[in-house]
Amino acid sequence: MESICSLESLKKRLALTPDEASFQEKGHLPVKISDYYFHLIDPDDPDDPIRRQVVPTIHEYQARTWEDIDPLEEVAHSITDRLIHRYKSRVAFLVTDYCATYCRHCFRRRFTGTMHGPATREDIQTAADYCARHPEVTEILLTGGDMLTLSDEKIDEMLAMFRAARPDLVIRICTRIPVTFPERITDHLVQVITSHRSAAFYLMVQFNHPRELTPQSIAAVAKFVDHGIPAMNQSVLLRGVNDDADTLEELCNKLLAARIKPYYLFQGDLVEGTDYFRVPLEKGMQIEQELRRRLSGLAMPVYTSDLPHGGGKIPLCQDYLVSHGDDGSWTFRTPEGGLRHYHDPNVQG
Repeated sequence: MESICSLESLKKRLALTPDEASFQEKGHLPVKISDYYFHLIDPDDPDDPIRRQVVPTIHEYQARTWEDIDPLEEVAHSITDRLIHRYKSRVAFLVTDYCATYCRHCFRRRFTGTMHGPATREDIQTAADYCARHPEVTEILLTGGDMLTLSDEKIDEMLAMFRAARPDLVIRICTRIPVTFPERITDHLVQVITSHRSAAFYLMVQFNHPRELTPQSIAAVAKFVDHGIPAMNQSVLLRGVNDDADTLEELCNKLLAARIKPYYLFQGDLVEGTDYFRVPLEKGMQIEQELRRRLSGLAMPVYTSDLPHGGGKIPLCQDYLVSHGDDGSWTFRTPEGGLRHYHDPNVQG
């Protein structure tokens, strides 16, 4: 895979703005852009939404007092350095810290791109054994970093170990490879994964802008869907990228047409150096309200915040409940602003 791995190489191919040129790599999330994703950037537009996601700026130095390197407190909920158990029914396993492209809004920058490398066989076995001892865990998220940066052989070995311990475990493949490096998705890779299908797999992707839905990326996801692995999209609401209803409406409808379910629209986490990406909550909820008017239920994602200090995920949406009467009547506001009344059943009858 050819990639752009330094600011110097970026300078040769993009006219960097002062904010971009002032960034220094040392001690920060590395600069890495796949050649495929780089060619989606409009080099003549310094505000290009693709560029904004991957070209670093000096704003990454501007940490706010309310930000944290680990805002979701994953470390506090870690069983091992690689295994996180935050929610009762599911765990996350950090397969590797490596990505094909490093997104500047990355919420796991405490780990991503830190040269930890792939999980060892011992790391995987320890996680698998933990899942075997905890039947309340019904799902595992294979994340990082990006697990699909591993070789087919390593993926095969890892899945075999988890399936040997828990053949009933639902596995989420969390990846941005179909977006940033779709040529990695081969028939052989999908065959390797589906050979371990004793329980369901789900493909969890992150498309943030309609221009990322290229014929190559759609075809990459289709390889999974055609083999019975549903695809779910988890967008991040990003200032200057997709923070308007028109862009998100187009994205969600195109995702659905490509057999990718819009699942979550995440409010930006309070991660150090990402303040310039976050959208004010009031604006985000206005966008959510407008999308609810425009999109079908299939196309509508859940606007969600993963609360700081390990508070967990909550939906962020307009409250449609206006009042509740003692007589069992409820008054709701419609997405268009009208009022409708609902009556509870007569449970005493």
